[in-house]
Amino acid sequence: MLNPLFLFFLAIVIVAALREPMGSVWTMPPTGAYAENAFFTGLLEGYNTMDVLAALAYGSILVDSIRRLGLSSPADLSYSTILSGSLSTLLMALIYLALTYVGAQSRAVYGIDANGGDVLAHIAAHYFGAYGGVLLGITITCACLKTSIGLVTACASTFAALFPHSFSYTKYTVIFAAFSFAISNVGLSRIIAYSLPCSTFLYPVAIVPHRSLSYRGLIGYRRPLYVWSIVGTSAAAFFDFLRALPPALQNASFMDACLCTAGGASPRIPRDGLGCARADWFLCRRAHLCMAKNAQLLTRRRLFDRMQKYCIPYSIRRGVRVV
Repeated sequence: MLNPLFLFFLAIVIVAALREPMGSVWTMPPTGAYAENAFFTGLLEGYNTMDVLAALAYGSILVDSIRRLGLSSPADLSYSTILSGSLSTLLMALIYLALTYVGAQSRAVYGIDANGGDVLAHIAAHYFGAYGGVLLGITITCACLKTSIGLVTACASTFAALFPHSFSYTKYTVIFAAFSFAISNVGLSRIIAYSLPCSTFLYPVAIVPHRSLSYRGLIGYRRPLYVWSIVGTSAAAFFDFLRALPPALQNASFMDACLCTAGGASPRIPRDGLGCARADWFLCRRAHLCMAKNAQLLTRRRLFDRMQKYCIPYSIRRGVRVV
């Protein structure tokens, strides 16, 4: 119920902005890091959406929901998950594209805002006046409430399963809800600033299991492959975590050696203002290439083992001499 309401009220704002645009997006030049490194800047800013991290928590809920529909075989579960995931990804891409287009138009009137919340507030006030705040409030409430309910229940279920002797599911739900309520009034800009170091560290680590599972059909479950891929990515992501810390912590004396090491971790990784984004891209690419190579070698090995198991005994039974 909440998600259709959110899409309905958001569509009202987007349609109003598209019908009477504030300005042309083609006349707005990129600023800041977007002028030279638009791709890596967008990659790094995308960490703030937390979509990949949320997918780790929502994945089990989605699979359980599909099971309750009557599907039980792995093939049916995989097909339904891929189909629903592809559809939701397409719809989310369209929503993000529309918001990006509308937000770029608002620069002609309001310039560059501090965060996306301020952009939406200005757009709603421009087209709907005093009622724009009410419309935006309903939209944000529907959007955040559905997300918070899903995250609180997913985190509570996960922690109750990992630590069954500590707290019950109900107590974990209350703890996570109270913690979220406590930090919700800090302000969007501060929340982004505080969460950026954590997301910079967690995002590359979370991407590796996502990509690793795509090779599982070829190589099966190879625990060392998963473990060492995550260990290597975590080591590199830790230095990006240090570089993303607030200036007050970076200026501390004990951080000098760590930041010096982080700045020269690898001469092959470009180190500019977007070094952490480029490092993540470089290291994830290297990890995926190594995993693909290992998958290819392991697949060949499995085929050879099957040939030895089936083909050679069959040849011996037929009287064929095997050299």
